Amino acid sequence: MPLGATSIPEGVNFAVFSRNATSITLLLFKKGTPKPIAEILLDPKINRTGDIWHILVVGMDTSVRYGYRADGPFDPMGNGHRFNKEKVLLDPCARALEGGEIWGQGGGRRCCIVADTYDWEGDRPLNLPLKDTIIYELHVRGYTIDASSGVVSRGTFKGLIEKIPYIKSLGVTAVELMPVFEFNELENKRVNPKTGERLKNFWGYSTMAFFAPKASYASNGWNGNQVKEFKEMVRAFHRAGLEVIIDVVFNHTAEGGSDGPVISFRGLDNTIYYALDPESKDYLNLSGCGNTVNCNHPVVQAFILDCLRYWVVEMHVDGFRFDLASILRRDNKGELLPGPSLVDAIEQDPVLAHTKIIAEAWDTQINQVGGFPGRWAEWNSHYRDDIRRFVRGDKGMAPVLATRIGGSSDLYQESGRRPYNSINYITCHDGFTLYDLVSYAHKHNEENGENNQDGSDRNFSSNSGIEGPTDNSLVNALRLRRIKTFVTILMFSHGVPMILAGDEFGRTQQGNNNPYCQDNPINWIDWHLTEKNAGLLRFFRKLMILRNEHPVFRRSHFLTGVDTNADEHPDVSWHGLEVGKPDWSENSRALAFVLDGSELPHEKMDDDFCVILNGDRVKQSFEVPQPRAGKTWFRIIDTGKFSPEDILDEDQGVAVIQDRPYPVLPMAAVVFISRRD
Repeated sequence: MPLGATSIPEGVNFAVFSRNATSITLLLFKKGTPKPIAEILLDPKINRTGDIWHILVVGMDTSVRYGYRADGPFDPMGNGHRFNKEKVLLDPCARALEGGEIWGQGGGRRCCIVADTYDWEGDRPLNLPLKDTIIYELHVRGYTIDASSGVVSRGTFKGLIEKIPYIKSLGVTAVELMPVFEFNELENKRVNPKTGERLKNFWGYSTMAFFAPKASYASNGWNGNQVKEFKEMVRAFHRAGLEVIIDVVFNHTAEGGSDGPVISFRGLDNTIYYALDPESKDYLNLSGCGNTVNCNHPVVQAFILDCLRYWVVEMHVDGFRFDLASILRRDNKGELLPGPSLVDAIEQDPVLAHTKIIAEAWDTQINQVGGFPGRWAEWNSHYRDDIRRFVRGDKGMAPVLATRIGGSSDLYQESGRRPYNSINYITCHDGFTLYDLVSYAHKHNEENGENNQDGSDRNFSSNSGIEGPTDNSLVNALRLRRIKTFVTILMFSHGVPMILAGDEFGRTQQGNNNPYCQDNPINWIDWHLTEKNAGLLRFFRKLMILRNEHPVFRRSHFLTGVDTNADEHPDVSWHGLEVGKPDWSENSRALAFVLDGSELPHEKMDDDFCVILNGDRVKQSFEVPQPRAGKTWFRIIDTGKFSPEDILDEDQGVAVIQDRPYPVLPMAAVVFISRRD
């Protein structure tokens, strides 16, 4: 122990798990050469302790690359074993891989020996409170690969460092990186029917090596340098006060189904690492990607926990978002475990105790949003869909909208959890961008080469009158208004808001709601939009800063409508077109509410806010509730107005005439703050 390749004073110790192999051979390679320079057959009497095969190579040159061969039974449809002594296997615990240093250029992968000599200069994970977090989801390559990004090291960890001043200026507190573990972008065999170009696995939800950062995401990914560059990126984000959350995929691997490649797990111990059908021994496919990792086998569970600890202890990440996390609760037959599972082990792990853990709380067969235990946060798909439906103009959404704004108590309160267990989002990498959500009624995924059959059909989107790009000024004004209304609701909802990178300046994917395979401008962020849509970017920035400055939006308790400090003002009061008369009927498309800033601990007392939301397709006039005695409402947000009148600094707000109804344009949001005259 530990598993993997470990440099010690005497040499390098190699250790790998296999219970069912009859022999293991360690292969050593010179850098960049396909054939081994040495093959060391491990003696099971000397080099095996239990199910761990190990050997110390004394005085070894750490620039040497390595891999394994594993021999044993091959009876896929019988006992489920798939040993093949001809295959060179990757070490599941390799800290870096050789062979994928340049994006889009293939090559055989080999394992690198990486010594931990990095000087963190006192850096530690930030441990910012979850309730005060704003998450910014981005793709390492897509964020800066376009020439418009203006960075030197485009598409890399260093490129992200160059963008830290911009990211910090938004008011977000954490970046959530789409997969950074090593994957093969060339595994996709389809071509773009429009251009004839080979498609790629752009997103990276297809892990080859769980301990290894992707080499081509480094400006210099040679000789294991990607590990150093990843650490430099994390340290730079921390120095700017920004946390780093990484998207991890433990539910399936790049080995795919029975016709997929033999990379690592399949050749080392197929029946241990994967969930197999009890009868046919074929791979269960609860991930939709060909296989399902046997997450709750004790060996696999230990592997995953070791991996998470490594990324926290050695790489200093602040948290994880777990792809298709319901699979982490399934047994080797694919059944949900009635008792403790890997999900509980992660939550209770002492090393991970202060780490943010966020579940995509579903898989292909079940949605468990609201059902993860303890301190788990979850991507709240109910929030996403309900807010989309309201801003699309669906009827009868006022009651559920109020529940979502109040922290989704229907999902989290009964189990003793808090609003911040809900990651509130309207868009993420998976689906439409925010601009496309208001510009397309249907997905347009033809360029994915799957006859537009891929991607969700439940988008709850609306094109605002015309499908796709248009010069119609009225349609474009409505689209802009709806985008600003979406993000206003998001930032004023209790819970943790997450935005998709580029949404803040109107990025489009041309109607593609599943661009996992597009390594082109569909996925590359066009930074020219920061100038073209500067008013929208300004709106996002000021709105996020407003949320950060006011604890009334970040309370730890659900909005209940109860007065807790005996001042006759509840923490929230709900209204409709008329004060005190919220319309909870099936025909309602409007909602207003007042947040009482005094319903907080005395040292955190805040201003009061009145928020008006018109989800109707026509203009509506709202009565304005009376402010607290001695105060006046000042308008600071009206998404129906053009920049810079759409959002004003607090001290520049426009006083509201109290006894006059306030007109609100279709699909618009208005916000007042109460201040002394």
